[in-house]
Amino acid sequence: MLKKIDRGSLFLEKNYAMFRCPKCHETFSMDNHYLSCKNNHQYDLSKKGTIYFLDHQVKTDYDKEMFLPRGRMIRSGMYQPVIEQLANWITPGKLLDVGCGEGSFLAELNQLKANEVSIGFDLAKEGIYLATDQALDCFWCVADLTNLPFSNQCFDTILNIFSPSHYQEFRRVLQKDGSVLKVVPQENYLRELREAFYPEGKPYSNEAVIDRFNMEMSVEKRTRLTYQFEIPVQNQLDLLDMSPLEWHADPLIKQRLMAKPLEKITIDVEILKGH
Repeated sequence: MLKKIDRGSLFLEKNYAMFRCPKCHETFSMDNHYLSCKNNHQYDLSKKGTIYFLDHQVKTDYDKEMFLPRGRMIRSGMYQPVIEQLANWITPGKLLDVGCGEGSFLAELNQLKANEVSIGFDLAKEGIYLATDQALDCFWCVADLTNLPFSNQCFDTILNIFSPSHYQEFRRVLQKDGSVLKVVPQENYLRELREAFYPEGKPYSNEAVIDRFNMEMSVEKRTRLTYQFEIPVQNQLDLLDMSPLEWHADPLIKQRLMAKPLEKITIDVEILKGH
C-alpha cells in the first residue's frame, strides 16, 4: 500500500498542470515531492500527501473537535437527500470542493458519482489532514479562496457546500461550460438545535447569499430541500459539536442537551446550480 506522500506525488505527476503558483501566477513544474515555478517559488508535499499553498500560518476556529463529529453526522445519512441531488446535477469531469473540511461530503458524493479528478481544499489544516484518511482518490490542499492555486479554466464543477464563495476566482478556474453547485442553509436549518441553544431566538436568513449567487451566476437550476432527520442514537451527541452554533451557547444549556439529546433535526437548504 502506497504512503500518502507517494499517492500525492502520483496525483501531481498526472495533474500538476491544473495548479499555478499563488504568489506569481506562473505555471508549475513537478519534481519528485514538490511543485515549483520559474520564479523559484516551491511548495512541498507533506507526509500526508497534501500541499500548504499559503505563505503564512492561519489560525481558524474550525478544529479537529468540530471536524470529527461533523464527519460522523455526514456519514450517518443526515445529508443523504442533499448528496443525491448534487449527484444528479454534477457533470462528471474535474471537480473542486471549496471549503471541503474533512472531506466527508466529497467522499459520500463520490459513492454515487465518481469524477475524473477531484480536488478538495480548505483554510483549516486540521480538516485537510483528516481528509487524507478518506477512502477516496482525491488530492487535498490548504489554500486561500480569494487566490486559488489552480490554473485557468481547469474545472468542470465547483462544489460549494455551506462555505463562502469568491465568484471572480470561480469564473477564472471554471471551464466555459462549467458550473457551480452551491448549498445554502435556509431559515429552518438545524431549527431544533438553534432553539435549544438560543431560546431567546436569533433571526436566521441567508437570502443575501442567494441574491448574490443570482447576481453573479446564470442560474440553471434551483431547488429547496426540507426534511426531518431521525438522528441515530450513537450520533446524537455529535450534533452538539458539529457546527459553530455551540461556540457561544450557554454551557448549562449544552449540559442539559448532553443529558437529553435531540432525537430529530430539521434540514432546510437551497441548492443552486449556476454557470
